[in-house]
This record gives sequence, structure tokens and C-alpha cells, in this order.
Amino acid sequence: MTDLLFTEKDLVNSLKDYITAEESKLEQIKKWADKLDVLSAAATQDPEGFLGHPVNAFKLMKRLNTEWGELESLVLTDVSDVFISNLTIQRQYFPNDDDQIGAAKALMRLQDTYQLDTGTISTGELPGSSLAASHRSVLTVDDCYDLGKVAYSEADYYHTELWMVQALKQLDEGEMSSTVDAVTILDYLSYSVYQQGDLERSLDFTKRLLELDPTHQRANGNLKYFEYQLAKQEKMGASEEAQTEETQRKGRPDDYLPERKKYERLCRGEGLRMTPRRQSRLFCRYFDNNRHPKYVIGPVKQEDEWDRPRIVRYLNIVSDKEMEKVKELAKPRLRRATISNPLTGVLETAHYRISKSAWLGAFEHPVVDRINQRIEDLTGLDVTTAEDLQVANYGVGGQYEPHFDFGRKDEPDAFEELGTGNRIATWLLYMSDVQAGGATVFTDIGASVWPRKGTAVFWYNLYPSGEGDYRTRHAACPVLVGNKWVSNKWIHERGQEFRRRCGLQETD
Repeated sequence: MTDLLFTEKDLVNSLKDYITAEESKLEQIKKWADKLDVLSAAATQDPEGFLGHPVNAFKLMKRLNTEWGELESLVLTDVSDVFISNLTIQRQYFPNDDDQIGAAKALMRLQDTYQLDTGTISTGELPGSSLAASHRSVLTVDDCYDLGKVAYSEADYYHTELWMVQALKQLDEGEMSSTVDAVTILDYLSYSVYQQGDLERSLDFTKRLLELDPTHQRANGNLKYFEYQLAKQEKMGASEEAQTEETQRKGRPDDYLPERKKYERLCRGEGLRMTPRRQSRLFCRYFDNNRHPKYVIGPVKQEDEWDRPRIVRYLNIVSDKEMEKVKELAKPRLRRATISNPLTGVLETAHYRISKSAWLGAFEHPVVDRINQRIEDLTGLDVTTAEDLQVANYGVGGQYEPHFDFGRKDEPDAFEELGTGNRIATWLLYMSDVQAGGATVFTDIGASVWPRKGTAVFWYNLYPSGEGDYRTRHAACPVLVGNKWVSNKWIHERGQEFRRRCGLQETD
């Protein structure tokens, strides 16, 4: 996205050069036209007298034989060649339709997760945004209409209605549009509201449409149909329960994620299950991992984030210089993040994980090796059997919905090719602050952990017995404002046999 921003800046400069060249060309043509306008006006007053002068006769011949040809060449000269060539080269890096649709869905995802109304998004006044009002982007009527169309194409009539209503509102307030009118918007609105079961509002929108365009064929047909359906309901004497049922049909479409509401509440910082009594047992401390030689004199700061399961945060664990180096190494390799299909085991992209990631091996740069060693020193776990350091970037709307880091019993082959057992623990390093959104939330226990640059959180995914701890189900909330960089280390079972011993009880 940053590269695209600079690409657009280069194209604007190229466009300005083209405009300057075009203006220069038009200025030459205008001077020629003005000069000949004066000359021909005087000559046609007395053609014979004018042509009686031999110089005038010669110059007329010369102009028509030579100079008009030169003017023709000037007019036909295409000064846009450089701009068109530059545009053609850069176009191969432009976003495509899928990218634009993805960005539209991201806005709707943020709208739902953080309970933002369309007016707030349209004016750009998002919570946490530090942009000055003069630099804040707003959504035009056309933008709102396009968002509504994306929702409509997905049969998401709930969001279609919200964005078409916003587009209509901005039109009613006097905003102009060159591509869409109220009739088109009302047509979408009428149908999307009908699909949600609200016949009365569908009828109202249809009537308003017909006031603007009485000949609209589809609206005239819908008008009769909606009136017939409403009359049918009245004859049947619709009960209050039936009306309540209709009301319940409205709202967001059915969801594949049963814990959606809980997840989104935690993303907003609501629904936390930490009681004051439990909170009083959480501490911060200087930590040296049982007098580890590296940290006896300079222990690190450690904070308890949660008690059951235990989640701790290490502060100032990586320097700004180290984090910038990790980002620099990862950027050229960032690719759309994938998940392992639980049925096939094949890596594939998924709509519930929107981010870009790259993998860095310890051998690639001393800074990666140092970070790996630091993780081993502080956790006491062997990282030689761990996965490479994964660096992930979540842009606006980037997220990873609730998931487990470890392989469950129904995924016996999840990490078989690695030969290092299951993921025993997760180390998550935050490499940027996030202006709004972007929390890591644990849906089962009701916990939210917020990004703080230079800090890392750590938790065990497995009990000492090797059984998965289902309380560690977690998610990366959508980034509302800002940019989220993280790197994570998944530590595996092999090599930990004498570092994290099994208990004497099978239930441990």
C-alpha cells in the first residue's frame, strides 16, 4: 500500500507534466488562431485590394501550402505519450476488482466490529484517528453507493440498506453525483429492505421512486406486488408475534462464527471477565528467569496480563532498531497469510485471516538469531525445534478471527511434516502501536490484550500432559486506525521434555 501511494504520486507528477505540455501546445495554436483571425477579418473586407498587393498574395499561398500543414502536424502531435507510457507500466501493479471489493468488505467489517454508523465512516471521524480535519478523507455519494453495491453482490442486504441510505441522505443534503441518481439508489433500497422482510418500508421507498420516475417499469410492478402482500397480511390478521418475527429477520446476515458477538465485544474492550479480586492477584515484576546469567544484573520487566490461563507480557524486550530491521527483512517477502485446511492439510487463504506474512530464519540475519535466543532465555524453552519467526502485517481492517494455535485431536497431521510435535507455546511480539483496534482477544476466557510496541506476550497452548488448552482460543481484532506489525514464534514440544516436565498427575 505504501508503494502504491508513491506510485500514485509519481503518476500525478507525470500527469502535471502532460497538462503543461498540452497547455503549451494549445497556447501556440491559440496565438496562430488569433493572428489569422485579425488578418482574415481585414482581408475579407476588400479581397481584391488585399490580394492586389503581391506580398499578401505570396503570403496567402505560403500559409495555405506550408504553414497550415505545420499547424495540422502541431494539432496532431500527441504530447501524452510519456504519461500514457508511464501509466501503462505502472498499471500492472494497480489493485484489481478483488482488491477493491476486499477493501469495501474491510470497511463493513470495521463498521460491525466497532459499532460505527455509516455517517461516522463517511465523514472520516473515526475513533483514534489523529489526522487533521483538512487531511481526513470523506466518502462521497458515489463511494457510499459503491459500498452498497459490493454488499448487494454478496446478497448482504443488511449492509446494502445501510450504505444506500447513507448515499441517499448525502444526495438529499445537496451533494452532487455524476454517476448515480436517487432513482437508482431507491431501486436498490426497495429490494434490499424487502429481502429483510420489511414490506412497509419497501413500499415507501418504491412510492418515492415512482414520484421521481413514474414510468419506472420494475418499480410499478413492485408497487402492485408489495400492496398485494400487505393487503394479504392484513386479511390474515397478522398477530404481534408474527410482526416480531418479521422484525427479527432484519439485521446482519447469518454468521458462520458462533462466538461473533463475544469476539466483537472484546475487540471494543467490552465483556472482560476479569473481576476486581482476580485483578488484585496480578502483578508486575523484574524477571530474571531463575537467575539466568544474562538477566541477573539486568532483569526484564514482566507483567501479568491474565491468570487462568497464565498470560504474561515482557516490556522493552526488543529495541526500535531491531524491530525496524525485522520489518526491513520481511517486507520484500510479505505474502497473503494462509491457514492449514483442517480437512486436507493444504495451505490456503481464508476470508477470516486478512494479513500479510513472511518467515525469517535465524541464519538470515544476526538480529533474528538474537531475538530467538532472547525468547529461549526468557521462556526457558528450546527454540531449535520451533518454527521460524513469522512476521505479520495487518493493514486497515486486517484480522484473524478466533482460532487455536495448537493442533486439535481432529487434526492429527497438523504438524506431522515438521516432526517436532504440537505447538506447546506462543510468543507474540508487537512491533508497532495501533491507534485504534487491533487487540488480541481470548474469546473463551473473556480477555483482551492490547498492542504496545516493543512488548511481547507469552502463553502455553498445551497443558504439561500434552493436552490442548482450549481456553487459549484467540483472535487478532480488525485494525480500525493505524498499522499493526507483529512477529510470533511458535514453540514445539520436542526439546522441552526436561525444560517443562510433565506433572505426576495425569490431569496436570
